[in-house]
Amino acid sequence: MKRFLAFLVVLAGCVKIDPEGYKVYKIKAGDHKSTWKYVTTKKDTLEFKVLFDSSAVYNTIDPINQPDVNKLFGVSDCGEDHLEYSIRIGWRWYKDSLELLWFKHESGEFTFGTIKKIDMDVVHNCTIKIQESNYIIKVDGVLVSLTRSCCEDYKRYYLYPYFGGSEKAPHDITIKIKEK
Repeated sequence: MKRFLAFLVVLAGCVKIDPEGYKVYKIKAGDHKSTWKYVTTKKDTLEFKVLFDSSAVYNTIDPINQPDVNKLFGVSDCGEDHLEYSIRIGWRWYKDSLELLWFKHESGEFTFGTIKKIDMDVVHNCTIKIQESNYIIKVDGVLVSLTRSCCEDYKRYYLYPYFGGSEKAPHDITIKIKEK
């Protein structure tokens, strides 16, 4: 029985890789998470390419939730849980546009801001660089600098595609990510 449960945990964390080397993350209708993987890293730079298709277009059940930020990719920070400290790139379908945003948790509070509008079915280059006192985020050459409150280098864990906050994915959403 223990082996079967271990197999299920491994299976739940599996992500398909397409012929171009992209990891294909699927957020199923009615879910938040794309995967249950827990992977740690000491990297201070995340470089990746992302590709969204038309499944990124959605409407929330409650229109007040439409501006909410979905999470794309990032890491926990400061040796804490990601809801305390983390940095990510987020995304949303808002005002008939697909947007990428920065999304930061600091001392349990989150803040975010728009980086740029992007096109579907186009590869976008993203970087998150963790420096001693700030985060540098870049999407297709657009640069954002944010303060970082901890100054030490910590082991972090990856944060994968996640839909919503209070609402779950209204339909299956597919996101492709390729780390450099």
